[in-house]
Amino acid sequence: MKTIVAVRAEVVAVSAEGTSSVRWVLASLSLSVLLSSLGTSIANVGLPTLALAFAASFQEVQWVVLAYLLAITTLIVSVGRLGDMIGRRRLLLAGMFLFSLASALCAVAPTLWLLVAARAAQGLGAAIMMALTMAFVGETVPKGRTGSAMGLLGTMSAIGTALGPSLGGVLIAGFGWPAIFLINVPLAIMALFLAHRFLPVDRRKADRISFDNVGTLMLAMTLAAYALAMTVGRGSFGPLNMALLLAAIVGVGLFVLAESKATSPLVRLSMFRNPTLSAGFAMSALVTTVVMATLVVGPFYLSGALALDAARVGLVMSSGPIVAALTGVPAGRIVDRFGAQCMSIVGLIAMAVGSFILPLLPTSFGIPGYIAPLVVITAGYALFQAANNTAVMTNIRPDQRGVVSGLLNLSRNLGLITGASVMGTVFAFGSAATDITTAPPEAVAAGMRITFAVAAALIVVALAIASASLASSRRFAAANGEGEYGRGPQ
Repeated sequence: MKTIVAVRAEVVAVSAEGTSSVRWVLASLSLSVLLSSLGTSIANVGLPTLALAFAASFQEVQWVVLAYLLAITTLIVSVGRLGDMIGRRRLLLAGMFLFSLASALCAVAPTLWLLVAARAAQGLGAAIMMALTMAFVGETVPKGRTGSAMGLLGTMSAIGTALGPSLGGVLIAGFGWPAIFLINVPLAIMALFLAHRFLPVDRRKADRISFDNVGTLMLAMTLAAYALAMTVGRGSFGPLNMALLLAAIVGVGLFVLAESKATSPLVRLSMFRNPTLSAGFAMSALVTTVVMATLVVGPFYLSGALALDAARVGLVMSSGPIVAALTGVPAGRIVDRFGAQCMSIVGLIAMAVGSFILPLLPTSFGIPGYIAPLVVITAGYALFQAANNTAVMTNIRPDQRGVVSGLLNLSRNLGLITGASVMGTVFAFGSAATDITTAPPEAVAAGMRITFAVAAALIVVALAIASASLASSRRFAAANGEGEYGRGPQ
């Protein structure tokens, strides 16, 4: 009897130690996500100050933001694959160190273009952190708690996005523009310490796999061309944008051809036969396109149609990130309780309902009529994101977690880039105004209706993909015995 009691006490002690370790792992991963999202949002508010400090035009100073985004977008898949090959822990530690060093270099940059170069290095560090955090969730968190962990990471991303503009404004006013970069240094060092202390040690690789240099270069150039096509010109789609978009389309074809012939491809094309993965990537891009529409179109609608001043526009717009921060963890728990794929559909339904009613309620109820559907859209997005990330990351091969996490983050980034450009263009077209800032309220309201009719249609497409994926994934699992990307034999 005493032996049984002793064994039980030992099991409880080991379990408690494991739970504590998981919590510290999640703390380090949460800090990584917070830093990478803060790195984007906090720099935007500093652009006017940087233009004055370096006597630069807005077109020049916007490269402070673009360099960071381009580095993440072009490299996130490659660094995810590199982590699968050489070890995710050592690469994540290197990424955290690079992020902290680049943040310090940003703060002391004597010229604008050295600042841009440091921001590109900071973006590389952020790409590593973004690509590997979700991969570590699959490695360190029990499957029954994966949804909660994904919800926590979604919450930290929302907090970083929401906190950036206000924190950046306070830091610039009190300490000058270098402070918006220096604030990252102690947080990154703390994340580095926690990761070094609590992340599991990398397993030694039995064989040496060659890195796909050709595929990496082609993918990076293709993604850079697409990102520039969507961002250069700030809404005007001229010959340069068309040439870049054409280059991106050709690049996709060449990349697929190269990967089909590579002995150790950067992205195994066979993984897209898994309906859960392919649907998850497609839905993530569609949904984030709609989310970006609320951020791009919302300020123009609130100021132009509802006649709000800048302070009240900011206050109303902050309701979205606040809701995302508050609902992320509860959404993750709901996913753990009711299942990832079903909750993806529920989240999409909520987003569709919010998108349908967003242009309609404000005309009758004013500001509350705008906030209510925005809350519905944001809460639906938080539920969808936790569910979709869980569905994609739960049952994949351990040696593919990094690249799949990178692809999932890439689909999100591409959706944000596309949403900023395409949905902004749809809004301008729907308002039929040459200058949206001087358009009458009726024209702005018309643009809003057309934009969110398109947004609702995109969510309906995502719903169709989710429903088809739910059915086909069951057939895929039955036919393949939960094979290469499923659970497999236990």
